[in-house]
Amino acid sequence: MAAPQIGKSIRLFTIDATNYEKEDPSAAGFHKAFINAKITERTGAETLFNEGCLSLPGIHEDISRKSIVKIEYYDENFEFHVETYEGIKARVIQHEYDHIDGKLLIDHLSPVKRALIKARIDAISKGKVETAYKIKIAKK
Repeated sequence: MAAPQIGKSIRLFTIDATNYEKEDPSAAGFHKAFINAKITERTGAETLFNEGCLSLPGIHEDISRKSIVKIEYYDENFEFHVETYEGIKARVIQHEYDHIDGKLLIDHLSPVKRALIKARIDAISKGKVETAYKIKIAKK
């Protein structure tokens, strides 16, 4: 979850990757806060993974991302870190980092793929979607 997803214009996101421990056992217990984060390197192979997002309920698409990221950030105690992550941890970090840069997973799709899901995106933007959680509709 990233701060912009709840209407806060600050560079903060949190990660809880424990749901992915079947795909990547190193994700077990992986949860942290990233404040004023900056990805300084994206390396490794491009890998596809079917991603979803709380901001786009019901939309799941295969997204290509680099498999390794190096990131600088402050934690919840305002201690500075420079760390490298790979696999699912790198993917989740890149997904949330996109939010603090104003990007969504659909920004990684081809124009053709975006056109195919346009009706679903329009419905979400009008609040015509059911979720088990509250959603915040951006005002234009």
